[in-house]
Amino acid sequence: MTLSEILSNEELRRHEFPVTKDKIFLGHAAVCPLPRRVAEAVREYSLIGTQGDQEALVPPALIRETRERTAQMINAKPEEIALVGPTSLALSFVASGLQFKKSDNILIYFDDYPSNVYPWMALAEKGVQVRLMNIRELGKIRNVDVMGQVDENTRLVALASNHFIAGYRIDLAGIGKFLQQRNILFCVDGIQTLGAFPTTVEHVDFMAADAHKWLLGPCAAGIFYVRKSIQEKLRPPVYGWHNVRCPNFVAQEAMDYPPDARRYEAGSENFLGIIGLHAALGLLLEIGIDNIATELLRKRTVLIPALQKKGYAVLQADPPAQNASAIISFYRPDGDVAPIHQKLTEANIVTSLRTDRTGKKYIRISPHFYNTDEELNRFLENV
Repeated sequence: MTLSEILSNEELRRHEFPVTKDKIFLGHAAVCPLPRRVAEAVREYSLIGTQGDQEALVPPALIRETRERTAQMINAKPEEIALVGPTSLALSFVASGLQFKKSDNILIYFDDYPSNVYPWMALAEKGVQVRLMNIRELGKIRNVDVMGQVDENTRLVALASNHFIAGYRIDLAGIGKFLQQRNILFCVDGIQTLGAFPTTVEHVDFMAADAHKWLLGPCAAGIFYVRKSIQEKLRPPVYGWHNVRCPNFVAQEAMDYPPDARRYEAGSENFLGIIGLHAALGLLLEIGIDNIATELLRKRTVLIPALQKKGYAVLQADPPAQNASAIISFYRPDGDVAPIHQKLTEANIVTSLRTDRTGKKYIRISPHFYNTDEELNRFLENV
């Protein structure tokens, strides 16, 4: 199945993405609807699970293939992939698993999504200096902003690959190279780009992303990347039968971990979620991430001028091409957009209403590759 086939064959599109029968879904930066093949994979396994041991009935190769598909998508190695679930949990693993000195500092962005703020703020209790990045515009984090706010005591920088309101994609490679040269660890919340834009880890030490946004997978079925050379430094903060050696389920005196990222998986796998993730990754790799990114940027060029023509202000309306994303947040300089959001909801057009620290409200749209121009035009007719 190709992208052009989906967009040109409405019967195929509605079959693969059942939500399109009744709604125009433009909320993929929030929580996605499941594609048919993902839902069917979960359903089939849940039915099989009625026949006996749920774990024993999982196809033996499925967990391995899920790691391999994830590794392919982010240009990593399968042994660097842990399947731990929510983004918040994986980021908390990094914050709690590293050993910090009281002279260390970390750099974060306070107006990031809270999942990528609170785990780092908690380190202040351990004496770590938590620096809040100072930038000029909401979500617009440039390379120079990072370069100018780290020093010889900075141990880690934690950023999102794409701001959840502004839709500004950071330069992962540029920032990562700079930090690597200074032996500063780089942790990335990749949930707002993984599945939508190329998001690779050549210059990243840690990355977390749940599946329920652009990856088109189930909630709490996320991935956690830990660079192989860092795994000995990031001690598992949770322990169980799955990540500590226990032959025949007998506890041992020594705490021996697997020699790869499975050391962060303490207990039984979330098989329902992982099976859905496996199917979602297969769909995205079949379509092609580069193809998806090109289509999302094309949709952006349709939507932003039309919104501006209607008198709306758009956050990060014209960033450099490498920083543009499919998240588009707009507002009325002289009015409240909440009633417009309600109007869209009543018209079965799914968007998100978001608020910044000052209380300003935005309507955020986040179309995916399967949304058609006809759907975008119907959205524009209702704003």
